[in-house]
Amino acid sequence: MPPPQTDVTPQRPATTDTSPMDGLAQLLAMKEAGLKAPIIEKMGFELVQIERGLAVFEGVPDQSVYNPLGTVHGGYAATMLDSACGIAVHSQITATQSYTTLELKVAYHRAMTNKSGKVRAEGRVMSMGRRAAFAEGKLFDEQGRLCASATSTLLVFDRPRQ
Repeated sequence: MPPPQTDVTPQRPATTDTSPMDGLAQLLAMKEAGLKAPIIEKMGFELVQIERGLAVFEGVPDQSVYNPLGTVHGGYAATMLDSACGIAVHSQITATQSYTTLELKVAYHRAMTNKSGKVRAEGRVMSMGRRAAFAEGKLFDEQGRLCASATSTLLVFDRPRQ
């Protein structure tokens, strides 16, 4: 009789020490090393473009992210848009800053299904201050049709000393 299965998460590679790097350098180092945040792995997104103030994610929604109505759950779009807005802000923080989403407002324009093809979430920083950042995101289907949009307010703060 085989031993009982346990829910063991596979070990992820240790991240590169990015503490002296600004946000953009951190993201580029992670991308080069093939490292992804666990939520990005779970949802099947890919960070395909990163520049200062801009982040673009792509993913292909399938039936695993459907709601009971037979369309892609709104949380899929919200997660992609929150990621795009957040990473756009991350690309502008200094080596001593961090951030967190305070508010995310999502508008749904078109339902998505597994026939939507590869979807693309683009996040852009609208303004970045010492304590708050404002970003917007747009999510398009493979035909370039707007499926969802978002505005995001993020709190910017000094990273706690270790």
